[in-house]
Amino acid sequence: MGTATVKSGTINLLNTIIGAGILAMPYGLKCNGIVFGCVLITWSALTSSFGLYLQNKVAKYTHQRGNVSYFSLAQLTYPHFSILFDSAISIKCFGVGVSYLVVIGDLMPQIMAQLGATHGLVLHRNFWISVFMVCVVAPLSFLKKLDSLKYTSVVALVSIVYLACLVVGHYVAHDIDVPDLEIDYLGPKSVSLTLSSFPIFVFAYTCHQNMFAIINELKPSDTHGSQTRQSNLIIRNAISTACVSYIIVGVIGYLTFGNTVNANIITMYPSSSVFSLIGQICIVVMVALSFPLQCHPCRGSLNHVIFYITDGINTKLRHGARHGYAQLNSDMESVHSVADSSTNESLHNESFVSTTPMEGAHDTDGHDAIIVKLTNKKFYAITAVIVIGAYLVAISVQNLAHVLAIVGSTGSTSISFILPGMFGYLLIKPLGDATQLTKLERFCKFGGLALAIYGIIVMVLCLSATIFLGAKD
Repeated sequence: MGTATVKSGTINLLNTIIGAGILAMPYGLKCNGIVFGCVLITWSALTSSFGLYLQNKVAKYTHQRGNVSYFSLAQLTYPHFSILFDSAISIKCFGVGVSYLVVIGDLMPQIMAQLGATHGLVLHRNFWISVFMVCVVAPLSFLKKLDSLKYTSVVALVSIVYLACLVVGHYVAHDIDVPDLEIDYLGPKSVSLTLSSFPIFVFAYTCHQNMFAIINELKPSDTHGSQTRQSNLIIRNAISTACVSYIIVGVIGYLTFGNTVNANIITMYPSSSVFSLIGQICIVVMVALSFPLQCHPCRGSLNHVIFYITDGINTKLRHGARHGYAQLNSDMESVHSVADSSTNESLHNESFVSTTPMEGAHDTDGHDAIIVKLTNKKFYAITAVIVIGAYLVAISVQNLAHVLAIVGSTGSTSISFILPGMFGYLLIKPLGDATQLTKLERFCKFGGLALAIYGIIVMVLCLSATIFLGAKD
């Protein structure tokens, strides 16, 4: 039985959505003008929410609520590509987590310098990365349920609220003097500027990697209705709040600095200001508390990749399988190993099983379904690898912007648009005869196809902008 509620789900999804990217919204409007920039913000919110909506619908139609994942849905569509899907998710989430640690290492020495420190250990980036990793990041990353992070997500969201208030407050106070203030109200300004800034808006709503976890952990509610309805409420609340926040910070920040604004508006305010100092501290707190939200889907995807490699390949080698995979082992808690089969015939029939986590369900070949469980041993081992790996990468390099932009261009668009759209098109029932579809099912099915095609286009545009125009997500 799940323990999450609409409130906790909204908080965690909203914290996954809103990150340091909100600070780049004024720059996004600089590149596109206020009106066209707000159109891009709204359009990105709509496409992202439709992807989340399809995830919720697919979880309902495939009866996987409680154990749904990208991996489980891949078993119903393209099982041999599931390792690619989960690899993309794990790499993307790991890269974003590393970038959070890099932000901590970059900002904390500046904060200490503003507080009066002139030399010593407190001015070294690796010291602060180590401190936050030991005291904050690692302990929170070992929490087993996403719902357990709702309180830390509240703290992170309070930091976001402060940053928004800082931007609005300086504008209302008129204490920022920008000579020859230039503002473009309409837009677009140029194709190259729009393409270079487009990834900012696209990746601002990337949260789909945690949507299935939120769906799985929801508990039935008499107040908010079914789990499907609760998930729709969570999507509506989180996306609409994020969209309004982006527009407010983007418009007010751009009106404050005009065309002089850079990609991180917090650095534009006077460094001697106490309010700006608190704003920088808020950024550090926000990214530190957001790392576990990236670790959670990264861990699940790595568990699926390990399962595919160990069980899938080993079973194919032992039994000469051409499709399907997985001899069950002690980590699969839902069924017994096929090694216990009493006859060769039963061994042959049960040795090729899908990993679709549906009780009593079968795949297209009639194989029994199983659940890819994450045992305590694997949970701690995989989490340790993620945390230690992210720490080692963060202290070794200082600028991952270009690599992360490329990973984000591929990983974010895959999990936000391509996979939800593809699953919606292939799995919304009935699959065979389009004449049996209701209007809503037809909209979801063919809208999913359109979303997947849109995702491919966005991937090409974002990769091109990253490689040739220097855009960053």
